[in-house]
Amino acid sequence: MYQHNVQYYETDKMGITHHSNYIRFMEEARLVFFKNIGFDYLEFEKMGLISPVIGLNNIRFKRPSTVGDVIDIDVSVKAYNGIVLTMHYVMKVKDTVVLEGDSDHCFLNKDGKMLPLSDNKFPELHHKLKELVTE
Repeated sequence: MYQHNVQYYETDKMGITHHSNYIRFMEEARLVFFKNIGFDYLEFEKMGLISPVIGLNNIRFKRPSTVGDVIDIDVSVKAYNGIVLTMHYVMKVKDTVVLEGDSDHCFLNKDGKMLPLSDNKFPELHHKLKELVTE
């Protein structure tokens, strides 16, 4: 789990977290998720592997969060087929869900060409992601 402390500059004129910031929180949590499963995303970038966001799905804002709130973010692997990875996020403040949604990612080499994570390219990451699929 990753925790994000909502900052004043992340809120809007109404004093609630601006919706665009949740995408940033997803990215923060995703990088920590990869590190926690033994794969530092920044190290993979150095090796020529990048994983851009290609879609955001099923984003549901359930309750607002405000400055000073600590958002607990649980990240899981919803789906993975070797080419597309779908991550699922549940964000909570004090056990109350504030957001739930998914992000889709592909894998590219440093030249921007599609790079399936087959056993001969990044086998450890490929197998770990397959193992973590929840659906």
